[in-house]
Amino acid sequence: MRNKHYLLSICVLSVLIVAAASAQFSQGTTKVGTTVAQFLKIGAGARSLGMGGSAAAVEGDVYSIYWNPGALARVGGDGAASFTHAAWLADINFDFAAAALSVGDFGVLGISVTSLGVPQDIVRTEDHPNGDGRVWNANDFALGVTYARSLTDRFSIGATFKYIRQGIWNESAQGVAFDIGTIYTTQFNDLKIGASISNFGTKLRLQGPDLTFNNTPEGQLGQGPQNIPAEYATDSYDIPLMFRLGLSMDVVKSELVRTTVAIDATHPNDNSEYINSGVEFGFREIFFARVGYKSLFLPNSEEGLTWGAGVNAAVSSSTMIKVDYAFADYGRLKNVQYVSLTVAY
Repeated sequence: MRNKHYLLSICVLSVLIVAAASAQFSQGTTKVGTTVAQFLKIGAGARSLGMGGSAAAVEGDVYSIYWNPGALARVGGDGAASFTHAAWLADINFDFAAAALSVGDFGVLGISVTSLGVPQDIVRTEDHPNGDGRVWNANDFALGVTYARSLTDRFSIGATFKYIRQGIWNESAQGVAFDIGTIYTTQFNDLKIGASISNFGTKLRLQGPDLTFNNTPEGQLGQGPQNIPAEYATDSYDIPLMFRLGLSMDVVKSELVRTTVAIDATHPNDNSEYINSGVEFGFREIFFARVGYKSLFLPNSEEGLTWGAGVNAAVSSSTMIKVDYAFADYGRLKNVQYVSLTVAY
């Protein structure tokens, strides 16, 4: 049975790696700006973001639910619950909440909520450039349910089902998507290999009352059918599909100090390939310092250096509070700062 598990792990991991590699060479253009639901590309968790978003092969973090659902099987303990907030670019608010619960040999169950909110603003028109008395806003939302399980002591797999909704003023678009991921711990200094596919799902199309109207097909009042309900046909667009392949390893590990290095290769369906990398320094597993670099080799990217810190505090024999902070440089767009609060139980 053990040999079968190893064979299964090698097969699944190989399929994911081949799929990612094939997709990498399948398109000749970057397709920038051709997908919707861009909020799905915003990373989650101050720990991961402080390490430059190189989290596909990093374990022990509830935010694996975003980066690689297979690694959620290694969240540790009975589970964890966490919340991340970021004052995103242009005064936009980004929030991500996740929780995981270990259910013994059955595996780990998780749930996640993503929210992106655009501040309310007045409606401006040609006739009323200072506002016509109405207001508008935009909100994005995603709800995910995850299941992960360790098939052996070295191989784990997981999947997430997500409901996605985007809304602007009176219009909205809805769809569903899947994430799937694996993580494998090799026998070479416990080097970890992680692979994931995110946002494999339906297209989104805006619909709403502002797109409906009554039509007179014949064009002449009083003749033929009158006031037929009609609708403007909006296009459907793909959501941002992501392929990630990551490596991580504890290059230094003792009772006093731990140093973890990680690197991810990412291929999106709407841009060029890029690399995220990061390092985490831990002292007694209480104090942490992190540094990373995002979107290396991505043309015209404003992303770059990231750094962060964290502290763990035990409140009981089975409960720990974790507070993490991350800073991400966005060049001409200034910066984004993240704060995460986690309760591990």
